[in-house]
Amino acid sequence: MNHPSEMALHQYLEDAINGKTSMSAKTIAGIKKDIGEALKRQFGKRTKRRKFQLRMSNIGRPSCQLWFEKNHPEKSDPLPTTFVMNMMLGDIVEAVFKGLMKEAKIDFQNSEKVSLDIADTKVSGTYDLVLNDAVDDIKSASDWSYRNKFESFDTLAEEDPFGYVGQLAGYAKASGKKAGGWWVVNKANGSFKYIPADNIDVDKEVKKLEDNVRVVTLNKFKRCYDSEEETFRGKPTGNRVLSKTCSFCRYKHSCWENLQELPSLLSKAKEPKIVSYVSIGKEKVA
Repeated sequence: MNHPSEMALHQYLEDAINGKTSMSAKTIAGIKKDIGEALKRQFGKRTKRRKFQLRMSNIGRPSCQLWFEKNHPEKSDPLPTTFVMNMMLGDIVEAVFKGLMKEAKIDFQNSEKVSLDIADTKVSGTYDLVLNDAVDDIKSASDWSYRNKFESFDTLAEEDPFGYVGQLAGYAKASGKKAGGWWVVNKANGSFKYIPADNIDVDKEVKKLEDNVRVVTLNKFKRCYDSEEETFRGKPTGNRVLSKTCSFCRYKHSCWENLQELPSLLSKAKEPKIVSYVSIGKEKVA
């Protein structure tokens, strides 16, 4: 375990299994309130196109993605019908997890809105909690992300298409507190763990955020990542594919205009994985 509070949470849950706990009316009311606000936010009326704004939750994303969000939000890939439900599940996980922390007698400060001037632009956001004078975020994750992306700080920072590291650094800088880490809950089975941001350099990350703000302010598009060489059984195939970071972007089909998502060309499997091809052999498809 990476945090002493993990043991307190496991003990509370073990006591719950054995019928030794009761949840206070105050905690239940707080969870209901948080989930109710999330329901209004996720299922309330939405404007078709919201005015673009840099926020702590998006400022760490690739600048080319921010350019599309600012200038051509209509070019986003259609969101699946499961998107809102997935967001709602994340809100429920956060509300319940905080409730469990309260009942486990973990002393933390609840979420607070903070702002930071970054490259002459005011950027605001709301962190999840402060524990031991360090800002923490709560994330819900798929089983794959839980086991791979959230294996450690280094694996998260290596491929961070959603800007989680920059987001935490921004919260820390704005609040004047340390960058703690992430409480991560596996949506598939309820497992949870704490990933400390032990190698984070807050000032360096904020500098990256400043660079992002300047790119957005200049409003000049530049692709952030090149395509990558495809390999099969350790050998290059001559094809080029999207980088992992680009594969998560909702604007990848606009950024790479003729991108083709095809079953792996060399795989002999009955159901080969889908690969995002940028070029096949010498023939460019984007």
